[in-house]
Amino acid sequence: MRENIPIIRVRNDYGDVAVRDGVILCFFMRRSHGELAPAVWRALQAYHRAISPASLNWYGSDDGDTLPLDDQGWEHIRKTLLERPWAGAGRLASLSDTPGEAGGYHFDYEGRQLDHPLSSRKEGVTSGVSFSFPTEYLLEHGPAHLRALALELGRELPFSFGYASLAFVSHPGVWYGVRRQLLDLLQRYLGLDLYLLSETSDVIGTGARGAYWLTFLGQPLLGRLGGAEALRDKLPFPEVTFEPMESERLLLTLGEWPDAMDTEKGAVPPQYRALARLLEPYLCEEGGLWPPMNRDYMHRWLRRLCP
Repeated sequence: MRENIPIIRVRNDYGDVAVRDGVILCFFMRRSHGELAPAVWRALQAYHRAISPASLNWYGSDDGDTLPLDDQGWEHIRKTLLERPWAGAGRLASLSDTPGEAGGYHFDYEGRQLDHPLSSRKEGVTSGVSFSFPTEYLLEHGPAHLRALALELGRELPFSFGYASLAFVSHPGVWYGVRRQLLDLLQRYLGLDLYLLSETSDVIGTGARGAYWLTFLGQPLLGRLGGAEALRDKLPFPEVTFEPMESERLLLTLGEWPDAMDTEKGAVPPQYRALARLLEPYLCEEGGLWPPMNRDYMHRWLRRLCP
């Protein structure tokens, strides 16, 4: 329900907002950048049309600077996406509403070349794209609008897995700097996603990351789960809706609104538990050398809805 969505602002040592509440939409595609580029460009344009024209103001340049997203910047993004035939690994596009503090609108794309020597050594490497929104966008337009937009974007992208969820929104990787401040929030709000597109893209392959408000299932994952009809039998909850998509894909919606799953107010909804258990054998492994969010911590956190 909308009244249960928390307002979150996590500040760094300088007083800047490093993390805020919002909604994240991610898709993972076991394809190389050259195959994906036109679809990613169309999805970016659809995202930009759906939000305020002034919502994306900055982009990351090739040399690491953050520059104003003017006409020249858009042309740079277009050329980067459409005229680079391949990419070994890395962030090919990063756009946001603010250059410093965490705003609500972010677009990030990790384009990979799966047959590149660096990528081919990693069994789980894949391309990934994310779109974020401030919570205010969800509250103003409603969950049906955001779901329809997510479905529109998903139709453009040949995903193997995707999701939309309430989330701790930040610039890519910035939450690492305030990770200790996030620990209590992560323990309380089980429905808020902590995402790092680059890391997940390195390991997810054709697996899953968890059960979310909107869970997009592509191939071969949907087939491994038994297909859409088998999932209907295994998820017999009135809150769950099934939206078949082309190319034998499926969108599962686990409720009218995304759920923050505030442990101080109630239990995890049973449909989330049931889907999480079905996906558990296919969950990816994340986590690195950033204590306390190391590999063991992230293993437990990604499975927080499974017990």
